[in-house]
Amino acid sequence: MITIIHNAKITTLDPQKPTASAIAIDGGRILLAGSDDAILGEFAGQKNVSESLDVGGRAVIPGLIDAHLHLEQYALGQEKVDCETSTRAECIMRVSLRASLLTPGQWLLGHGWNQNYWAEGFGKSLDLDAAAPQNPVYLTAKSLHAGWANSAALAAAGITAQSPDPSGGQIGRDEQGNPTGILFESAMELVQSVIPEPTDEYVAQAIQQAIQKLARMGLTGLHDFDRRRCFSALQLLHQRGDLSIRAVKSIPLEDLTYAAGIGLRTGFGDDFLRIGGIKAFADGALGPRTAAMIQPYDSEPENRGMLLLDAEEFFEHGRLAVDSGLAMAVHAIGDRANHEMLDAFTQLRRYEKGRRKEKSEEITQLRHRIEHVQLIHPEDAGRLADLGIIASMQPIHAPSDMIMADRFWGKRSVSAYAWRMQLDFGATLAFGSDAPVESPNPFLGLHAAVTRRRTNGSPGPEGWYPAQRLSVWEAIQGFTHGPAFAAYMEDRLGKLAPAYLADLLILSQDPFSCDPNEIKDIHPLATMVAGKWVFREI
Repeated sequence: MITIIHNAKITTLDPQKPTASAIAIDGGRILLAGSDDAILGEFAGQKNVSESLDVGGRAVIPGLIDAHLHLEQYALGQEKVDCETSTRAECIMRVSLRASLLTPGQWLLGHGWNQNYWAEGFGKSLDLDAAAPQNPVYLTAKSLHAGWANSAALAAAGITAQSPDPSGGQIGRDEQGNPTGILFESAMELVQSVIPEPTDEYVAQAIQQAIQKLARMGLTGLHDFDRRRCFSALQLLHQRGDLSIRAVKSIPLEDLTYAAGIGLRTGFGDDFLRIGGIKAFADGALGPRTAAMIQPYDSEPENRGMLLLDAEEFFEHGRLAVDSGLAMAVHAIGDRANHEMLDAFTQLRRYEKGRRKEKSEEITQLRHRIEHVQLIHPEDAGRLADLGIIASMQPIHAPSDMIMADRFWGKRSVSAYAWRMQLDFGATLAFGSDAPVESPNPFLGLHAAVTRRRTNGSPGPEGWYPAQRLSVWEAIQGFTHGPAFAAYMEDRLGKLAPAYLADLLILSQDPFSCDPNEIKDIHPLATMVAGKWVFREI
């Protein structure tokens, strides 16, 4: 049956027909786009028209895709203590209130703290011991690159003064060498491994509820960077016909050998659930100052962060991935991490080229990605475009991180979160949120990309390093074409054109004509995926 949307202000993102006022949808795909007279006239009197919706001149755009989030962590995080507070005392109070509702011995989990905004800095295990004396407590930092545990959680994980730092991680210690309760990078896994795990079914139910929230925000697709359990939960939903968002699923680096062994390839699956790339970590994050830097952090002359993967190591992994038809996606935030990964991708592209010649056949170039690209040395800035590496970036990080970036990176921040620079060099931008690190609301991301300002207007009318601002068109391309291209779906996703998948939004305001500062307030009145309304209040 055919659905017609008319009396609309449609931005199709199709260069052949950039605007329209009506659209016809059939079988989950766009049938026609054009004027009201043309579309309504084409289907007048036909019995197979199930709905003809007059949207009153409202804006319609393609569905938006989050190219980088952590779906399971976002879904399960809805039940965690919200630790994103302006003071450490308030965070501890929230933990205490939640602890009063739990039974003794029950784990208390939270997320969102950022010591950079607390006058006292990092917390200690003793703080949480007092707040929850009968419960193990574990709180992840906003960056997801540090954790805060109480004494009961440390004991459950067997962490003592004698515990060595794990490879790629660090246990925070006081002057006597005793654990403080703060865990960095892979050291977080020591506690996470002893927290009772939810079942795949429980995660599936949580994800289904989260997907409904994402639909209300305007997301019709996502690229997930969580692990096996999230993939299992997505498969459960898909098998039942309950997966109402398009999901591209990454594979963690530690599972590369298994994925290659059973013959998984990037792009395997269908239009609702498919395999993405192999996800690796080159460094940490800005918040805990573990992002790998060429020069030390300002005011920390001994700290250059943590390089978790160098160019040679990454190339060896990448070679196996390429041989198996798997693209690589690597987390790189600091300028040293980005430099190392670009060196590795240079090697990998040479290897791919030689492999194509050796096989004497046409092999499609894999669409490798760098996730975040938060700070890049000016001499490296054009290399993503030169190598055909997708810049998978999160605009909302810029206004969120700007104070930390200015504090710890100083003048280097001129090349931080540099979307305009990457676009001008010719790189493909794929935008996301990194939720639950930030809100997955794509209109907050669009607002950040266009204004470089926080929602409260700071740091001022021009925004933070305004030379990196994007136009509304460019920003929306980052949430449509870019993720579609990264998923090898640009031939059917990311625009409202004939034969393309019918994923679209009806909006409260038109982002192309409203004041840029109002973009943050836009919300969908209806969200359609594959020709079906998954959210609607119009």
